[in-house]
Amino acid sequence: MGVSLILQHLTGERAVVLLYVIRILFSTPLSLLPQSFSLFLLSLFALSIEISADDSSNPLADSFTTRPGASSGTLLGAVTLPGLMVSRLIQVLRAVSLQEVGIEELEYLKLQYWAASTSCFTVLVFLCIICKCQGKGTNSVFKWNEIFYYIFITLLVGFVLVSLYGKTYDGWRVALISLWVLCHGFAAVKLIQIILHLFPACSSIGESLLVTTGLVIYLGDMLAYTVAKIPGYFFPAKAFFAQYGIERSEISTIIQGMIFGLLLFPVFYKYLLLMWEYFFNLSSNGDTGNQERIQIVIFYASLTIMLVVVVPSWMQLVHSFHMHPLLWVLHFVFSEPLKRLTLCTYWMVVICLSVRRFYNTSKNSKTERILLRKYYHLMAVSIFVPALIYQPMFLNLAFGAALAVFLLMEIIRIWKIWPLGHVVHQFMNAFTDHRDSDLLIVSHFSLLLGCALPIWLSSGFTDRPLASFAGILSLGIGDTMASMVGHKYGVLRWSKTGKKTIEGTAAGITSVLAACFVLLPLLAATGYIFTMEWFPLIVAVTISGLLEAYTAQLDNAFIPLVFYSLLCL
Repeated sequence: MGVSLILQHLTGERAVVLLYVIRILFSTPLSLLPQSFSLFLLSLFALSIEISADDSSNPLADSFTTRPGASSGTLLGAVTLPGLMVSRLIQVLRAVSLQEVGIEELEYLKLQYWAASTSCFTVLVFLCIICKCQGKGTNSVFKWNEIFYYIFITLLVGFVLVSLYGKTYDGWRVALISLWVLCHGFAAVKLIQIILHLFPACSSIGESLLVTTGLVIYLGDMLAYTVAKIPGYFFPAKAFFAQYGIERSEISTIIQGMIFGLLLFPVFYKYLLLMWEYFFNLSSNGDTGNQERIQIVIFYASLTIMLVVVVPSWMQLVHSFHMHPLLWVLHFVFSEPLKRLTLCTYWMVVICLSVRRFYNTSKNSKTERILLRKYYHLMAVSIFVPALIYQPMFLNLAFGAALAVFLLMEIIRIWKIWPLGHVVHQFMNAFTDHRDSDLLIVSHFSLLLGCALPIWLSSGFTDRPLASFAGILSLGIGDTMASMVGHKYGVLRWSKTGKKTIEGTAAGITSVLAACFVLLPLLAATGYIFTMEWFPLIVAVTISGLLEAYTAQLDNAFIPLVFYSLLCL
């Protein structure tokens, strides 16, 4: 894309995102050249699509109803996960050189990177086709869209040759790799259409793309994990996935199974309802006197079957649990009862007191709701930091349990299931803002996942202990201080139309650096041995702070992942 065209359409958010990509590219070793070059092209392609999508003619508006007041966010949504995976590749490459992990983990992560890049690229092609079919937008931008399309296709085909260079793969394995990667792309296109149509006006294109890519990669990992554990060798793909040595801990397996069980449960429940309505109408000639009561019974019965029978059966297939996985969880908690039960008690006290206090304040106070929500960010710091330092494995499991509860409560709220549906809806409405809707409330999910994902990603080898604190630092401290200081003392605004102030951003960056200064001695005291360079840390904090200042996207979702990626470098 021409330099003049870039400068003409370069906004603050786009400049920060490109700075994030450049920081990753300059840290990438030559052995990861195909991945870094593809990330570079993907960024340019996403930028050209975003310029087209944010054109005054809004060519995507006829196809999708996105969140009001937000830009498309296509560039940020397209590069966040691929950029994170390149950072993880750099980190794992260091681990391989130190013989901390095997080469199989590096190769599998490369495969996941290409699956993520292909997912983002395929969705971008889909958006490009929509823009072109609408006949709107800037012609010069569309010209670059087509150029990037053909370049990336060529690179994707060439990746197979480069990544398999020097390896003794036969033809069917090469075909299987290509098919596996492309299936992620087709699944991503289908899934983003489903998300944008089922939940209109709930998210931007970039936010939907981030969720889509994450779910597709996570589901693909789950399928690969399952195939690799199938007994026997009758399934031809087993040998392909088994060579990567896909291994998961008990906690990771339990979290993965529970989350996808709950994500698939609405589909399962919907089809059960359709079957019941068909047979009910057939047998009773449309008598619906007890229909609602029976639906409630079906809901709780099917939920119990899913969580107690179906999901644990998958867990025992892929991992050698010597007992029911739910009993394993209880055994794990009571293996160190004093520490873990004390921690649970502390969490419950803090949560109950905070929720009661903030809920009453939200009903009676004139304080802006966005500031009230920041109190929950501070609560997250007080809850998660002690556990992350002294009980990280237990915190991993607790995050999974909390996410499962959130998913279940949102399902109950959306389906209006008695007796909690109305109560949950009324309670959650006290903390919503312009980024939420009655159809879907996502803020609490983004806060929880923003804190949890860096910790989950840091499981196993890590030579950057601060990376696991990326969500807690950026959301619990940086975002909170930026909002509070900016609201009370902010005068100089970053833009004429935005509310973010330079004073708030400076406070957020300073507070995160101060928290890092306090955390490093604590981590060293608990046994972490590492070297810390302050300049890369300052760069990481600054870029994430500027992103919080400029982005119109859901910052709880993007900033922790961007900050984590930069800390891994």
